[in-house]
Amino acid sequence: MSLYEYTGRTVELTVSRIADFGYFLTDGEQDVLLHFNDTNQEFSEDDNVTVFLYVDSNGRLTATTTIPEVSVGTYAWVPVVSVKQDLGAFLDIGIKKDILLGIDDLPTFKTVWPQEGDMLYITLRVTKNQQIYARMASDQIIQEISISASREEFNKNVHGHIYRTARVGSWMITAEGFRGFIHESQRKEEPRIGEKVEGRIIDVKEDGSVNISLLPRKQEALDEDAKIIMDYLELRNGAMPYSDKSMAEDIMERFNLSKSSFKRALGRLMRDGKVYQEKGWTYKKEEK
Repeated sequence: MSLYEYTGRTVELTVSRIADFGYFLTDGEQDVLLHFNDTNQEFSEDDNVTVFLYVDSNGRLTATTTIPEVSVGTYAWVPVVSVKQDLGAFLDIGIKKDILLGIDDLPTFKTVWPQEGDMLYITLRVTKNQQIYARMASDQIIQEISISASREEFNKNVHGHIYRTARVGSWMITAEGFRGFIHESQRKEEPRIGEKVEGRIIDVKEDGSVNISLLPRKQEALDEDAKIIMDYLELRNGAMPYSDKSMAEDIMERFNLSKSSFKRALGRLMRDGKVYQEKGWTYKKEEK
């Protein structure tokens, strides 16, 4: 079997000879170079060495003693290091060469493509010409690594990463290992693949998966909405041409809040004595 058959995998080879620039490793039939830059260890002839094999940018089979967690047939979480709109996302698996997750393996809409720093759960695939590419884990793989939630998890805060997204909602796996679904009504905007999100469990299903909301609890939302209004008043020197009589469209355009949310937050600020309304305007009360 050619060593190229082990591309994207870990294999044990033997040092056949040492050159000025690295070690030549052999399986008894074929040699591969372990460059000094691809190891921080020293070896002698006939030593057995465990290496990961990949094809470098020049198309040459290359060995490294850096053994990534992910390989052909195994899965791991890896970070996105860059994104190119015409190619896809490049991932850092630990070796010197970044691995491409191509356009065909990414969502159709680029607005939900991962960004630098996002984490993806992937495996490796090797093409006929021995190039290594990333492939995201399927729903079946995610199900295999997940654990079932109990009813005691209801209403608990969770965080995790998005592994699939669609118009109807997004799917995530939490730090605990729960599979979670986020319905489109339970998010303000559609999260990216690989994005870390925080929310709370709003239902535990019979199969142990959970429904998650990324929306804040009512009290938290009220605090956040009130802060949005106060921040805008500060920018306007304490006066704004909006009140509880304003049009819903105008409120949404300016504050990105529904009219009901705006009225609740404004009502709270008025009860707290922080603002008052007059002739369709809202004013910040001067602190005494």
